[in-house]
Parts: sequence; structure tokens; C-alpha cells
Amino acid sequence: MPELSRFFGIIIVMYPEIGGQHSRPHFHAKYQDAEVVISVDKIEILAGELPRKQSRLVIAWAEIHQEELKIDWDLLQKGKQPIKIKPLSK
Repeated sequence: MPELSRFFGIIIVMYPEIGGQHSRPHFHAKYQDAEVVISVDKIEILAGELPRKQSRLVIAWAEIHQEELKIDWDLLQKGKQPIKIKPLSK
């Protein structure tokens, strides 16, 4: 499970597609027992739910780092390791 970033108790991970599924580029954000899947091409929630505050933080982070997320998606699909992305800070 390649971890891309971690901030305010939120863990951002991205997985390579298995078997060439070619789904929409996305990442997962986990906070406590909650998890959400967010698309990379258009920053939007595809599945799941986080508490409102954490959801807003993840969306803001993703908008700031959208290009880096796209690069990491491509790297993972080529079997390479993603590059860590700077977390949000206070």
C-alpha cells in the first residue's frame, strides 16, 4: 500500500491497478475507521465518506497537488514507486 502523504491523522494512499483494469485515476484517504476514494482527473469523491472537516482538508490538499497525483498514478501503473507528496501543515 504505497503511502503518498500523511497529515492531521489522514493517510493518503494510492494502489496500482491489478490486471490492467484501467479505472479512473484515484487515491484513497483514510481517517480513523472512515475511508473515501477521490478521483485525480477531476477532484471529486467517488465513494465513501470522511467527517466533513477531514473531507475538506483532503479535497484542498488534492487540488493543490493534482499534478503530482497524476504523476504518481502513472508511475504506479508502470510498476514504479510513487513519489511522496508534501502534507498540509498548520
